[in-house]
Amino acid sequence: MVEASNGAEPADAAGEAAESLDRPLPEGVRRRVVGIVSDGFGGLTVSELPAQLRQYARFTPNRRLKFAGNAMAAAVESDALFRQRIGERFKESQAELAAALESGTPPPAADPLDVAAAAYVLRPTGWVKLVAAAGEEAQRADAERAEDETRAELQRLRAELAEARAAAKADTERLRGDLDAARKEAESLHRKLRAAHSDIKRGEAALRKAAAETEAVRTEGQARLSAAESEGRRLKARLGEAEAALEASRKAVREGRSMEDMRVRLLLDTVLEASQGLRRELALPPVSVRPAETVDAVEPGRMTPKDIAARALSENDPAILDQLLALPQAHLVVDGYNVTKTGYPTMPLEKQRLRLLGSLSGLAAQTGAEVTCVFDGAELAAPVLLAPPRGVRVLFSKPGVTADELIRQLVRAEPPGRPVTVVSTDREVADGIARAGARPVASAVLLKRLSRN
Repeated sequence: MVEASNGAEPADAAGEAAESLDRPLPEGVRRRVVGIVSDGFGGLTVSELPAQLRQYARFTPNRRLKFAGNAMAAAVESDALFRQRIGERFKESQAELAAALESGTPPPAADPLDVAAAAYVLRPTGWVKLVAAAGEEAQRADAERAEDETRAELQRLRAELAEARAAAKADTERLRGDLDAARKEAESLHRKLRAAHSDIKRGEAALRKAAAETEAVRTEGQARLSAAESEGRRLKARLGEAEAALEASRKAVREGRSMEDMRVRLLLDTVLEASQGLRRELALPPVSVRPAETVDAVEPGRMTPKDIAARALSENDPAILDQLLALPQAHLVVDGYNVTKTGYPTMPLEKQRLRLLGSLSGLAAQTGAEVTCVFDGAELAAPVLLAPPRGVRVLFSKPGVTADELIRQLVRAEPPGRPVTVVSTDREVADGIARAGARPVASAVLLKRLSRN
């Protein structure tokens, strides 16, 4: 069968050269051609299929129509051998139609599209006319079908128009009735609105009158409230002044009482410790006299007035400072810059302060005495950031107050009878504090004592 097909190929090619379509294949004919190709597709082997169709060999007919329609149409158009093989399968399945086409007398009752599709595949003599006639017939059928559809649509639209006109007429009549009712209701509402406007005007007039009366009452109330607030502020100010005065008087009484109590208590402690120290220093016997104590004899360790006189020290001996600080409740006040400028004047002020305060901290730890170091604050350009060492109170004089005056204030603040020692070589300071009851000591003495550490 293949050899016969190959032998018929030249004749088919000659027929194609003689006849060809001058317009695209009508869509209805093309669909029938694809269906014929799909039906004959399954009867061919893979080797008999064109290369572009072999991938669809295992597809079902429906799936082949869906995915390979364009490829089959292109193959049957361009590949004469493939078309001839499809024609042979068509002759086997539609032998009567194929024979009628070969004889040039297609059956009159056959569908023109089927006749055109078969003629396109088989390519008998005059197939172009059959395809063209089928296309015209299909167009004519489409036109008639479209005309019938248009006529039916026109009839439907006319019926809908008649129904719409009837519905519109009924709606118009209903709306006229509603309009008359609405007009009557509007007239009634207008009358009610005019009456409401009159009531509103009367209410507004009453409201304005009430607002005026309320404003008058509010103004009067605000005036009274302002007067009451002013009186309240005045009374509150007087009360605050009275409370401040009372608090100031209470504070003054408390401070005065606490200051006097502190001074008396400190003086009492000083007297008690001084009496105990004097008793130890003079080795005084107990107050009660026992018979054995009336016997005249020399007791070991007892100091005579001669021994006490031999203990007097020079004013420049640093040991005198130890004796002064050994007194009960002793207070050592140091003129800071007077000592540092005597001992190490070439150092910067900051290092002078640090060196002196470090030495005074050791002295306070050794003696247990209260130590206060005073510096002149007038030489400072900014506040000093200084952590005082343990056991040493550090004070700077305020602006306009010298360190000498601050030392005098410290001495005057102490109760009479407390041992206060002031270290300074300033003669004016020494004379002033001596009159106040303190003991002046030269700066060189303190420097010698501190050098021993």
